[in-house]
Amino acid sequence: MPDATLVRMSNHDLHVGLWILVADWLIRIAALWWIPARTRPSAARSWLLLIGFVPLLGLPAYLLLGHPWLSRERRERQARASRLIRQRQSPLTALRWRPRDAFSAQADIARLAERLGDFMPTNGNAVELYDDYAASLQRLVADIDAAQREVHLLYYLMFDDAAGRCVAEALQRAARRGVGCRLLLDAVGAKRGLRAFRRELRNAGVSVQATLAGGLAWRRSARMDLRNHRKIAVIDGRLALTGSQNLADPGFVPGHPNREVVARVRGPVVAQLQALFASDWYIETGEVLEVDAPPIAPSGQVPAQLLPSGPAYPFENARDVFIALVQRARRRAVLVTPYFVPDEATLGALRVAALSGVSVQLILSATNNQRLTAWAQAGFYDELLAAGVRIALYRPHFLHAKHLSIDDDIALVGSSNLDIRSFMLNAEAGLLCFDAGIVARLRTIEQDYLRQSDVLDADDWRKRPAWRRSVEGIARLADSFL
Repeated sequence: MPDATLVRMSNHDLHVGLWILVADWLIRIAALWWIPARTRPSAARSWLLLIGFVPLLGLPAYLLLGHPWLSRERRERQARASRLIRQRQSPLTALRWRPRDAFSAQADIARLAERLGDFMPTNGNAVELYDDYAASLQRLVADIDAAQREVHLLYYLMFDDAAGRCVAEALQRAARRGVGCRLLLDAVGAKRGLRAFRRELRNAGVSVQATLAGGLAWRRSARMDLRNHRKIAVIDGRLALTGSQNLADPGFVPGHPNREVVARVRGPVVAQLQALFASDWYIETGEVLEVDAPPIAPSGQVPAQLLPSGPAYPFENARDVFIALVQRARRRAVLVTPYFVPDEATLGALRVAALSGVSVQLILSATNNQRLTAWAQAGFYDELLAAGVRIALYRPHFLHAKHLSIDDDIALVGSSNLDIRSFMLNAEAGLLCFDAGIVARLRTIEQDYLRQSDVLDADDWRKRPAWRRSVEGIARLADSFL
């Protein structure tokens, strides 16, 4: 009798094993048929590799994370917001900036950015760059305290620390004196700030809204790992701050104190930042905000233009403009980013520019709070160094700033990293400045980075251990997941 039981158990185990084997191969075949037709080739390779090794894990992961999908409602709201932005700009043609040379790099980049992100280049802006973390935070709080009509804040991350508390208290003071205050925070990045401050802010009269809710709520609106990574503050429709800095203490990641760059702007481009906030508020809530008319009077001499990007747009705006900037460089291109996991097009643009004789300088952080990303990032160094790209690793802080300077007359300061996640999955915002003075100020900041950086030597880099090369190569295969 025991022998018969063993036979039955063996047959059962055999049948289960066969079903698992059949399911494994059906998943692999279906993935090979389905994924390449619906996913970019670089991402498709990564997903097929994962599913090929572990089909039963890879398939559900792909179904959850394989497409940067948004709900139809969100896409329709973005399309409507874009139409409204273009319509409301049309009467303001007197503000449009037109470079002297219609075929210059400046003109090409401005046209591309407008077609991708809806906003035209404008004359008459004043732009200040803040490289001091505490000073930019103090400036934001002072601007909120000086607000008379409205304060609109949109941030990826808000912590329940001293910086978060300082901003929350400034908003409460503003709301209690009758200023209309709205705070839009990413539901995942600002989870701690929402938990700590939402109730007391609402009790003070501040409208608080989370965007791209996490948990089970994500299924109603978007793929679960899409994030709103923008950092925007608009005060009274007359001044704004944007850049890479969040509402948190600089050391919110232990051992990695952040260094940032923030642009404080006045002039017509403030209306574009206001419109972007209103667009995100509408996409999240369905409420159409009646925002102030754009300031017509010039506030400075800087031609500037807002470049929004994100999965709700038809194209990868940030990536396409980054590539165009590098391609149009004739003498010098400096790129600063904390996370560098480029796609093939971006990598190719950097390589070709360097081989063409352009001085291409990449400044990255020597420390990185994401180990897998750091390994993947290092996997690109050999190819870049061989092409003549110079790579500097900044030592003292976690270099979280994100900016580019091209030749002597184009600068981009914003929230987007040079990685596939920022290009495809995150909502980002960048400020383009077509001005030699802004580029000169950015060069001063870049030179300070370089004085405190280790410059990679190609020969020394190639001497790293073989095991490290292997780890970097494996991590690079996961570039589409990072």
